[in-house]
Amino acid sequence: MHIRPSRPDDAAAVDDVVARAFGEEEEGPTIVRLLGLLADGGHRVAGLVADDGGTVLGHVQLSRSWVDARERLVDVLVLSPLSVHPDAQGRGIGTALVAAALGHAAALRAPAVFLEGAPAYYGARGFVGASAHGFVRPSVRIPDAAFQVALLDAHEPWMTGALVYCDPFWVTDAVGLRDPLLGQIQDDPVC
Repeated sequence: MHIRPSRPDDAAAVDDVVARAFGEEEEGPTIVRLLGLLADGGHRVAGLVADDGGTVLGHVQLSRSWVDARERLVDVLVLSPLSVHPDAQGRGIGTALVAAALGHAAALRAPAVFLEGAPAYYGARGFVGASAHGFVRPSVRIPDAAFQVALLDAHEPWMTGALVYCDPFWVTDAVGLRDPLLGQIQDDPVC
């Protein structure tokens, strides 16, 4: 298996992996739609796939968003989504994709990469709580523990403020959680 940039001919395979990873009857269709809108709107910065002999087993995407800092808007990246085919999970593919995405972001001189996700999983892969570094969640529906950032070499101390997602995240309602899940997680201090 190797990680490589996604190509136009990977589109159907990427959509399939994303739909299966997020649940074809659950969030999958929304996240597939989000991918399309991010690409069509020019917000996608990079898409990477885990390729095993021509079969796409995983995908990660970096998209453009901003931090509304006091001095000026700061271009940052959002890692979303990270998807691994259910039959290939637990083999380190997600970890490899996250590492490749962070390497790509650093090469682009991005100051930070944000995401919404499980703190234990992403914390072991270079992410930390964003609020503790002066960043503000773009929605109160994002549990604070899930609001995470990887600060890269290009980050400077003044680059803090509210994360502003690009429009496709809002159009697809792919920001944070909705009740009843949001209420359950907010009531669980471990999140």
